Amino acid sequence: MTKKVTKRRFFKGEKMLYVLIGIAVFLFPVSIVFTKAVLSESNIDLEQLRSEISKQEGINESLSMQVDELASLDKIQSVATEKGMSYNNDNIKNIDH
Repeated sequence: MTKKVTKRRFFKGEKMLYVLIGIAVFLFPVSIVFTKAVLSESNIDLEQLRSEISKQEGINESLSMQVDELASLDKIQSVATEKGMSYNNDNIKNIDH
């Protein structure tokens, strides 16, 4: 008795389903790697921005201290004396901003 080898027939759309599954199996890991690469790049950009913000905050703090030094009463009096002016407390008005 010899067995007949029958060729398996695919149902309608079955080949397309296998092709789609094959593509999905290939694209899923690729998309994961791509997503992680983009996330890593975004994290690097974020850390660079944080570093720049930290530097700028230091510069701002330094400038604020310079403003406070220049606005001190002693500095105002010394500049007024250099310019030949006299200090009269009655003529000073404070303006809050």
